[in-house]
Amino acid sequence: MPLRTTPWSAIVAVGLAVSWAGAASSQPRSQTANEAGIYTCTDARGRTLTADRPIPDCADRQQRELGPSGVVRRTVEPTYTLHEQAERDERARQSAQKVARLMEERRRDRALLARYPNAASHVRERGMAIAQVDAVIDMTRKRMAEIAAERKPLDDELEFYRRDVTRAPMAVRRRLEDNTASMKTQIDLLAGQEEEKRRVNARFDEERERLRQFWPATEASASPSR
Repeated sequence: MPLRTTPWSAIVAVGLAVSWAGAASSQPRSQTANEAGIYTCTDARGRTLTADRPIPDCADRQQRELGPSGVVRRTVEPTYTLHEQAERDERARQSAQKVARLMEERRRDRALLARYPNAASHVRERGMAIAQVDAVIDMTRKRMAEIAAERKPLDDELEFYRRDVTRAPMAVRRRLEDNTASMKTQIDLLAGQEEEKRRVNARFDEERERLRQFWPATEASASPSR
């Protein structure tokens, strides 16, 4: 029986296949396999669970993804319901507001301390602010006294018409109305200034309480060393 010859192309194909197979067997595992992580967590029953993917039993708590060497690659946060996420967002918002308030209070304290580095400066500033309000109060009271003096001759003139004021001359009645309106304006102004004085004192009282904790340190640093 005659020998069957193998085509040269087939021999080449077999050789290439063997070469590729050898090369593949000599290469390390693929990069994807090397990078596969291990997930681990402690479930609600206290069991430590591990898996090659996120663990359903730990969906409500944090999971850790570990690399091949055991180093934590990342932390997988729990999966929250819409209600739970809304609560988390609200807590985060309140926390951010609290931090913002604290920062604003510190900024305000620094500004106050720069303006009033010691108790004496604060007392002096209070005195000046109250003096300005008292000056307006004094002027208002003087004007009220003038209006009251202007009212007396009008009252004397209207005494004749006390039984029927409508019979008094129109000019007298208008002067009386103007006098009454002017007195009311000054009374309102006086009440406003008295309220302003209370606000000024309340503001300085509040500032003094806030600054008391800082003044000893600033006064000590400002005093000459012996």
